Amino acid sequence: MTSGVLMPTQLELEDQLTVLVRSSDWLMRVLRAARACDPPEWVVGAGVVRNLVWDHLHGYSQPTPARDVDLAYFDPLDLRTEAERAWEYRLRSAMPEVPWEVKNQAAVHLWYAQCFGGSVPPLESIEAAVASWPEMATAVAMRLLSDDRLEVIAPFGLTDLFQMILRRNAARVSLDEYRRRYTSKRIAERWPRVQIIDDV
Repeated sequence: MTSGVLMPTQLELEDQLTVLVRSSDWLMRVLRAARACDPPEWVVGAGVVRNLVWDHLHGYSQPTPARDVDLAYFDPLDLRTEAERAWEYRLRSAMPEVPWEVKNQAAVHLWYAQCFGGSVPPLESIEAAVASWPEMATAVAMRLLSDDRLEVIAPFGLTDLFQMILRRNAARVSLDEYRRRYTSKRIAERWPRVQIIDDV
């Protein structure tokens, strides 16, 4: 027996996300700056996408400021931290007011154990990297293509993001780290309609 309520398809949710992104002058400028610098296989995602959607769904007229703008890229041929810093410098030069946080996802395995404990294997692609991000709702990224189309990477779909459900992605993050993250980011305070799932 069904409730009679049709859930939006992935394609419909991608269309909704695209409309929201294009309505944000700031985020579009971020994407254009990233495209102009063009690190290998780059994407922008995680918190900036979450903030945009959850602010919209809460009816906020003022956007929640981004603590950082996560630009992930994938370059297995140059794993040096100096390379990350060089890309970040270029992006800061293009948009100095943006708090860029640039990480080569091909190099995550080199520092993960020191930061979070436990070794992890090298990631094989930018898509695999997004699929390892800490929460299902924020495992979403996008890039602005040369023809101005928006490409969305959402390995777990967009349902959690649009239904305002925060749940742990157990691929990498521990339950303790997940709790630390949503507490420090004040998720319940900023977006009180979000359902935080805390037992998985």
